Amino acid sequence: MNRNRWLTLTGIILLFGLAALIWGRVPAEGIDAALPPAPAVNHPAPAFTLNTLDGEQLELADLQGQPVVLNFWATWCGPCRAEMPELQRLHEQLSRAGVVVLGVNQNETPDIVSRYREGLGIDFPTVIDQRLRVSREYAVNSIPTTFFIDRDGVIQRTFIGPMTDAVLAQNLKAIYP
Repeated sequence: MNRNRWLTLTGIILLFGLAALIWGRVPAEGIDAALPPAPAVNHPAPAFTLNTLDGEQLELADLQGQPVVLNFWATWCGPCRAEMPELQRLHEQLSRAGVVVLGVNQNETPDIVSRYREGLGIDFPTVIDQRLRVSREYAVNSIPTTFFIDRDGVIQRTFIGPMTDAVLAQNLKAIYP
């Protein structure tokens, strides 16, 4: 390769490298500042209002001051079914202490969800995300997905996949003593 070609190739590589560096930088007052933070650890849990199985509205803000285990699920989801007994046990053990287990069903009818819960002996509060708006807001891409929200409404942990009692207990430490 002659010297001119080598210099030209080197210059192009340096130019692309410089462009990549500049392109990769976003000033604090740029794009990120215009968007709300994604639901992530140490960020406030996005507010929402959804209907319970009996048609009443439940707002996440109503649970302020209580630790919340927010679990996204569906009746057709096998891993969701596998973790339901653990979530029910948590509800039975800690609801009197103020810990709220809140199920968010994805886009199913109240009748289907009620029969499913009855068949499994589940009685922790459940709301239905009919249009998947809340699921999108929480960036739920697979279920089950669980958010552990502290008394101040801040997400302290997230867990994707079915939880065992041990996994649930470990994550619960972040929001409940």
